[in-house]
Amino acid sequence: MPVQQIIYHLLRVYVKTERLTESVDNSKPAIMSNYHIKTLMLWACEMKPESWWTFSSNLVEISVELLNILSVWLTDMRCPHYFINSSNLLDNSFNVKNVARKLSSVHKEYLTTWFISHYVGQCAQLCPIHVLQLFGDVSTSVKLQKAVSEIVRWRLNTSLHDKWHAVITAEVIITANVSPHSLTANSCICWISELTKLDERYTVFFSSVALLHVALKISRNGFDGLWKSILSTILRHNCSQCRSVLSRCKTELNTSELIKLLQKSAVEHLTTYRQLMARDFGSVAATVTTDIKALYAYKRDQYQQCLQLSAQNVHTLLYARCIPEVQTTPEFIQLMDDDIVSLSALTLIVNPKCRHNLNNSCIS
Repeated sequence: MPVQQIIYHLLRVYVKTERLTESVDNSKPAIMSNYHIKTLMLWACEMKPESWWTFSSNLVEISVELLNILSVWLTDMRCPHYFINSSNLLDNSFNVKNVARKLSSVHKEYLTTWFISHYVGQCAQLCPIHVLQLFGDVSTSVKLQKAVSEIVRWRLNTSLHDKWHAVITAEVIITANVSPHSLTANSCICWISELTKLDERYTVFFSSVALLHVALKISRNGFDGLWKSILSTILRHNCSQCRSVLSRCKTELNTSELIKLLQKSAVEHLTTYRQLMARDFGSVAATVTTDIKALYAYKRDQYQQCLQLSAQNVHTLLYARCIPEVQTTPEFIQLMDDDIVSLSALTLIVNPKCRHNLNNSCIS
């Protein structure tokens, strides 16, 4: 449970900060390791009822009791292995008397003060100055509560932005790995399977990049059984609308028609991806949902539609602080106007290595 994860983390920080996992002069074997803390937590999770974690005690009280249990184990020189019966994680090579004595003396007031100064205080160093200043005086519980609440409020406000940045980074990583390599049916299965475990957005984005990748390869090398199997893998894991693309691929479409169909399907995937981004991160980043669609409309000479979409997008992005970028890898270039393609080609003529860093080859 989250409370168990937090306590496990607190205990590890405590024993590490107090150097209880080291010998005094490093000349003797370590007193104990993080595995002893992990073992303590595993047994506690099994032996203590759920109410003990969630209702009967606070975090400090639970941590104190667990440290006292660890003290008894060290005194008795017996730390029962959680997975291996009759196995003891302590033996006579451990010099544990001083550590056991220190852990047995830990009480609520001491550990509360310790966490405030060594843990919460350290966290506060990462906060803006107006939050950090609150920790100049935490002499009362009201002042401490206010200071900690400000940390929580600040972190909640920044965590969504951090997550947005992580998703944007994932876009670059996915494209950087798909673009220079040729996909296979097996690699697509692996990509989709692993990305699905992480986040639905990643799967949608990968599918769009993969469709563009296949369209690019077909335009250069023609359509054969390899690309048909890859398309079957990509589209089988997507919506019924995408499966209709697969059924049309099995008919006698010429190469030009097939490329257009794949590009259109990729644009629809990217639009869906943008909609997910706008839904989840609209409060931290200005996200338009039709930027790729506008690009593609211009490419297809649908100028009126492009003008309407672009006017809406400019209005949304005009005063935005965070604006999404479109990558200029070969997969995305095929959706763009010839002038942008030519300009991107010029950058490669001037410096062929610029594409090695995808942060250098994006258009906002």
